[in-house]
Formats: sequence, C-alpha cells, structure tokens
Amino acid sequence: MANYFSYLPNFEYVNRIPSEQSISSYTEVKNLFKRVKLNNDLFQNLTNFTKYQIVGDERPDNVSNKIYGTPNYDWIILLSNNIINIQDEWPMSNRTFELYMNKKYGVTNYDGIHHYESIEVKDSSESFTVLKKGLEVPSDYSITFYDGALGKESTITNTNLGVTNYEYESRLQDDKRNIFLLRPDLIQTVIKDIKKLMKYQEGSTQFVSRSLVQGENINLF
Repeated sequence: MANYFSYLPNFEYVNRIPSEQSISSYTEVKNLFKRVKLNNDLFQNLTNFTKYQIVGDERPDNVSNKIYGTPNYDWIILLSNNIINIQDEWPMSNRTFELYMNKKYGVTNYDGIHHYESIEVKDSSESFTVLKKGLEVPSDYSITFYDGALGKESTITNTNLGVTNYEYESRLQDDKRNIFLLRPDLIQTVIKDIKKLMKYQEGSTQFVSRSLVQGENINLF
C-alpha cells in the first residue's frame, strides 16, 4: 500500500556536486512540485464524502488509520479538504496550541478581551429579531429601533458580550476540526486517476519517459 510520494514522477537535475560533475552527470530526484487535486466530479457529489470531526490531537495519519485501516492514506484526507499547508490548515495539538497562545498573548492574557459580539435582540413581542447574535460590534454598542408592538422607538444597551483571546483562538481551531472524508470504496478510483495525472506528456526535448524528464531548466509541471 503506497504513500503519496511513491506516485510522484522523477526528474534528473544537473549535478551540482563539484567532485561529481561531468557533461552527463545528473541526480535523479522526486518532483515535489508536481501536485494534483481530486476530480471536480467527486466534489460535486456530496454522497462521495462523509463528515468527520477531528478528535483531540489526531493527525491525518491517525484519521486515515481509523477510517481506512492504514495510515498511508493521510494524503487522501488532505486532498479531500484542499489542505496544502498542514501547519496552518489542520488543528494544532494541545501542546502546540498552548505554546502558540503563550507566544501570542502571554500566559496571563488568555482571558483578555479579543473583541465583542452582539447578543440576539428581539422586539417586545418576541416575534421580530432586531439584532442577530454573533456579529462583531464595538464595546459600547447599543441599538435603537422602532418597536412595532409598543408603537415607539426603543433603545437597548448592553447588547454585546466579550470574547476572550482563548475563546477566539479555540473557535478557529474547532472550525478546522470539521472535515470531509472520501468514501473508502472510492480510494482506488482516486489513485488510478492520480497515477494518470502524475505522468509527463511527450513532446518536450526534456522528456525521457512518462515518469522522468531531464534538464536544468525543465518544466516541472
């Protein structure tokens, strides 16, 4: 059961090691710049995916092992969610989150106010929503509106709640925990498509084979 890097094609780059350089000296390496994405037809059909919530410090390989029976399909999970930078787009571990908070806010400022958000405000009849919950507002925000049930204008203060630095950052992490997983029965279909997409096309002077190109200034894609 191969991992993602096994599907990457190779390219031969001019050897830069002085003691090994010659006219025909090349070093064969993996083309890490070659990247594919899942077929758009898969994304258009939501039944191809199931919702999943990342638990605790689970990494992509942990989720892969739980769902697919092998850690080697971690890259399928990343592709399914268009995740390119796992450092920014996957939730932090508890330890990493603690270090991040300490560096950004300081140990004593977890409870500092990051911003204020509105609470839900309705008119006196409780049938009409004047102000929605969760909108970012100033700390001294108030709202004046015409209350049809009373037949006059009403002003309401204390319409906001403070969101702490810890609450704000935790929300961002929690949002990242909601991901989509490709159905296990579609894994081999995706792998088959990726194998085709990873192959080089003929027509270039740098072309050696469908899995290898050569040259110093090659088109890596």
